[in-house]
Amino acid sequence: TAIRLKDLPEMEYRITDKPFPRGEICVRSPCVTSGYFMRPDKTAEAIDAQGYLNTGDVGIVYPNGTIRILDRSKNIFKLSQGEYVAPEKVENILIQSNYIAQCLVYGDSFKNCCVAIIVPEADKLKEWAEQNGKEVAAVTSEQDPAFKELIMAEIQSLGTLRKLNSLEKPKEIFIASDPFSVENDIVTPTFKLKRNIGKKVYQAEIDAMYEELAKRGL
Repeated sequence: TAIRLKDLPEMEYRITDKPFPRGEICVRSPCVTSGYFMRPDKTAEAIDAQGYLNTGDVGIVYPNGTIRILDRSKNIFKLSQGEYVAPEKVENILIQSNYIAQCLVYGDSFKNCCVAIIVPEADKLKEWAEQNGKEVAAVTSEQDPAFKELIMAEIQSLGTLRKLNSLEKPKEIFIASDPFSVENDIVTPTFKLKRNIGKKVYQAEIDAMYEELAKRGL
């Protein structure tokens, strides 16, 4: 059996990382599948030209040869119940709301629900603020409860309409004041979300959301 790591530059995992190499774990062995039955396209996605299977697990290799799993290379995470959530699926549904321009759904394997960073549609935010006699900047800086309630209602409505299960619907949100952009490094030049960067940027807000949920017994 042979094991090696593959660079994942978009997730900032590289075999040149210090102090220890990190990357997607790839395995080649006689006991590893040779591919998908009659699906050469799927086989090519999963197994490279050298016969290494891309496991989808991100690992770090220590000097003694042991490997610790750090992350998943694919857009999927596991909650504490053992259930998996595909955040991109949820995000693509939520941005169908007229009030949501961008969002980042996050889940922790030690938590039993997911949370979300929401970038509101600028025009809708401005319209709502004017109708409610509030400053746009104050809505985000103060995490206006009424506006958050509106967004949560949108999430519930779309989630029900598109048949999201209860674990896929974020239980708490943070209203971001700035869009995800190339400038703040949360999206790539092709506007693909950099999840690990987004998590780093909003780590304090993510922690605060989970703390709030814990206070509410959720």
